[in-house]
Amino acid sequence: MVDNKKRLYWILQTSVWSAYAGVQIVVSILASGQPISVNRTIFFICEAALFFLATHLFRLYVKRRNWLRLKVPKLIPRVLLASALMALAVYLFRVPLSLITGRSAVFESSFLPDQIVGFSAIYMLFFFLWATFYFTYHFIEKYNKSLKYEAYMTSIELNNLKSQLNPHFIFNALNSIRALVDENPEKSKQAINQLSNILRNSLTFEKKRLTKFEDELKMVKDYLSLESVRFEERLKTEFNIHPQSANFRVPPLMIQTLVENGVKHGISKLTAGGVIQLKTMVENNRLKIQIRNSGQLLNGIRKSKGIGIPNTVQRLKLLYGDQAAFRMVNENNNFVLTEIVIPQTLVTT
Repeated sequence: MVDNKKRLYWILQTSVWSAYAGVQIVVSILASGQPISVNRTIFFICEAALFFLATHLFRLYVKRRNWLRLKVPKLIPRVLLASALMALAVYLFRVPLSLITGRSAVFESSFLPDQIVGFSAIYMLFFFLWATFYFTYHFIEKYNKSLKYEAYMTSIELNNLKSQLNPHFIFNALNSIRALVDENPEKSKQAINQLSNILRNSLTFEKKRLTKFEDELKMVKDYLSLESVRFEERLKTEFNIHPQSANFRVPPLMIQTLVENGVKHGISKLTAGGVIQLKTMVENNRLKIQIRNSGQLLNGIRKSKGIGIPNTVQRLKLLYGDQAAFRMVNENNNFVLTEIVIPQTLVTT
């Protein structure tokens, strides 16, 4: 990567100042209408070489003084001053160069104030444009690296969050099965098969940033089927799924985690059990997922040391930023409402 950047720099540096010399020669020919002399050609080539050397030394100075780390307000005056100094330096070297190449007329006029100011201003403009391109290139590269790093760190954090969910879910599921082993061996076997299906699906979900809503819904139904073995008549389930929900992708295991949270902190706390309702709506290209569970939040807050809710909020923030919404409230005296709203991500086939 470093070698490629160096190669690109030398190619551009050589090309730009070679083009400068070429343009000077062509303009001179067109202006005079005669073939250009050897001395005049050498003068233009040497002048371009001065620009080449000045900009290269400037680049070395910039790197040594860490100007690439400066903010734009601090950088601009430095670049302007450097451009002026380089312009004056090139003009001063241009004077003996005109004498060496036999351009006595140019040498004699070089000390006139208007010549000094005029050529120095033009040279300063060239150097400022060169510096602008140079710093813009590096700022864009730095910005792209920052975006890649941010995306990489976000990916790592998402993977860490997902890796926390599986042990959390497995622990609760195994507890459910353990309670069945002595009471009803046949149902425990059925529960083990259901758990096996869930784990097989969750292993494939691990590799995904988002998954089809339909696949997540199947996971939720398998989980509730497993839990209904433990709770029997105490757990009732209701589904009201909008047909267009299938057009969306959702974070893997997120809905399942919230349903599990409702069962653990709502249904299991009630002697008579309760209901888990899953409803989805599609409005303005956004998917609204509502999970209701029997029970109540204490003072509007679910007292829990679990990772499910904080995990969900953090994943939504990482994936969607401000485009997603999450809330958990007491809807009435009987139900807790957990609601997620996410933007549309169409499923492509």
